Amino acid sequence: MSETTFRQKLTAASVRNESLLCVGLDPVVERLPAAMLTQTDPVLRFCSEIIEATSDLVCAYKPNFAFFGALGESGWRTLEATLEQIPPHIPVILDAKVGDIGNTAQQYARMFFERLGADALTVNPYMGYDAVEPFLAYGDCGVFLLCLTSNPGSADFQTLRVDDEMLYHSVARRAVAWDQDSGNCGLVVGATKAETLMEVRQLAPQLPLLVPGVGTQGGDLEAVIANGQDAAGGGLVINASRSIMYASSDADFGSAARSAAATMRGDINNLRQPATA
Repeated sequence: MSETTFRQKLTAASVRNESLLCVGLDPVVERLPAAMLTQTDPVLRFCSEIIEATSDLVCAYKPNFAFFGALGESGWRTLEATLEQIPPHIPVILDAKVGDIGNTAQQYARMFFERLGADALTVNPYMGYDAVEPFLAYGDCGVFLLCLTSNPGSADFQTLRVDDEMLYHSVARRAVAWDQDSGNCGLVVGATKAETLMEVRQLAPQLPLLVPGVGTQGGDLEAVIANGQDAAGGGLVINASRSIMYASSDADFGSAARSAAATMRGDINNLRQPATA
């Protein structure tokens, strides 16, 4: 096990880079600049340049497992090589949204935490504690439970009433309870649900919140920060993927990504409130 926990690593990176910005790595071959397609591994080259251009501006990176898996057999090698390009002081949140029965969950945990070396993972808590516990058992690694996601279909289940409260409220409460023992829980709350972030923050005042949906999906950044930051003025991991990765479709994509990331980091920092006592 690591001597540094995910939360410690996240806090250190956030302080070092003065950032709550997480850059998502969702590579699509069809969207890569034409010049990249002549490379031996165009996805690796593309992601490497994005990382090199933004690594002093972020608190984390969030590779999406599906985008690498869709590449077939080579995708695993590309993902491994991409993770090697991320500076060791910046945490990696692997976005896979896994959740299955205990013995299967153990294998997912081994794959992502041990084989790939991810610092944190997104997990679907729908099947309950025994499906989440194998991830929580890796106490140095972060476990972000899906709470209220940014997609329109989230209303099909996540806002149903269970025992006189919304289901996502129940997820937040369970995460807080589980975190008391494991110390490594977090929650995923979409930026397009910014008006409900305050409810989640009130239920989970100390848990880190991974917030996708800012940028291309149109999440309200000001509302995210006002409603989601913790008492220390942080507690948010605000993810942007396409708006940074594909800021340019030409050879200047690296500098364009840097500019987009710098602008978003600046906007976030301008909106942050000072820590309360």
